[in-house]
Amino acid sequence: MTFRLRVLLLTLCLLGCGVAQAQRIKEIASVAGLRGNQLIGYGLVVGLDGTGDSSGQVSYAGQSIQSLLSSLGVALPPAYQGSPRNVAAVMVTAELPALARPGQTLDVTVSSIGNSRSLRGGTLLMTPLRAANGQVYAQAQGSLVVPAAGAQAGQSRVTVNQLAAGRIPAGAFVEQAAPEADVGPLVELNFRKSDFAQTQKAVEAMIRLVGQQAVIPVDARTVNVRVPIEPQQRLALMAQLLELEVAPVSDPAKVVLNARTGSVVMNQSVKLAPFAVTHGNLTVRVQAQSVVIQPPSFSLGTTANQRNAGISVDTGPKGNMMLIEEGASLDQVVRALNMLGTSAQDLMAILQAMKAAGALRADLEII
Repeated sequence: MTFRLRVLLLTLCLLGCGVAQAQRIKEIASVAGLRGNQLIGYGLVVGLDGTGDSSGQVSYAGQSIQSLLSSLGVALPPAYQGSPRNVAAVMVTAELPALARPGQTLDVTVSSIGNSRSLRGGTLLMTPLRAANGQVYAQAQGSLVVPAAGAQAGQSRVTVNQLAAGRIPAGAFVEQAAPEADVGPLVELNFRKSDFAQTQKAVEAMIRLVGQQAVIPVDARTVNVRVPIEPQQRLALMAQLLELEVAPVSDPAKVVLNARTGSVVMNQSVKLAPFAVTHGNLTVRVQAQSVVIQPPSFSLGTTANQRNAGISVDTGPKGNMMLIEEGASLDQVVRALNMLGTSAQDLMAILQAMKAAGALRADLEII
């Protein structure tokens, strides 16, 4: 871990230890029924510069071209099995926002499902986008934006970013609105975190606005609020309700380890019991060398190869025992571990050992 990276991590930790700001209800909860819907469709991208699907495997593009041209009145020979290299079969995905109305536009993502090398410069043909219920809610079409580049010469190829996927900003039109929840006198608020303390503070803030009779707590995550049926009054009250500020509560102590990247993230609630830790490196090196053995002159022996293996063990620099006092805060924990000169992978091993020893007063989560 470099010195600059250590300084950056320590700075972020110190900033995170500052006084937490109040959050609005719209930031910690969502209104039941007001959610997006995922859409998916299958389509063709045309106009590629020889980088489309080839016919070496199952020809998605070839079958789709036959169906498309037949629907447009173009007859192809029955034995046609071709797949032009300027066409690629793709999957198109988008999200239909809550309360979206016909005529509004959506951004779509286009991804190749064949062996196309690049979708750069292609145009998506009209593709219906369906929801989980099978109904069409949008139509997508347009030119792809692929923020990538690639070049190939012989067996060598250079690629920058991903060429097999792209986006079409405002590339789909909403054809019909998604079904909406019934408008009733009760509005259900679902908090993103199941926390009794946070929900209680939110309930107290809502009671000060609409009164105690209008707020009905259900559990640690759900609160029902009685609101007017009349649209204008309902809109005004919901706007005030979602803008209410809720004082923050302390999160449970947690340490998250990312085993793939070596990242370690701790929140400000992490505390330590008194413990001592030392860290050292043990490296075992096995080196093999091939030696050619020649038989004596005029003998009947043959030349042979012999492998000689050498093993060395390096214990690394002598580790220093470091004592951590009880109640150490987050910045002290990070500072102490950095003073040990540990890498990210070593830090993960130390934290797991601390948890096993009972010195780490936090939940340890590995992702």
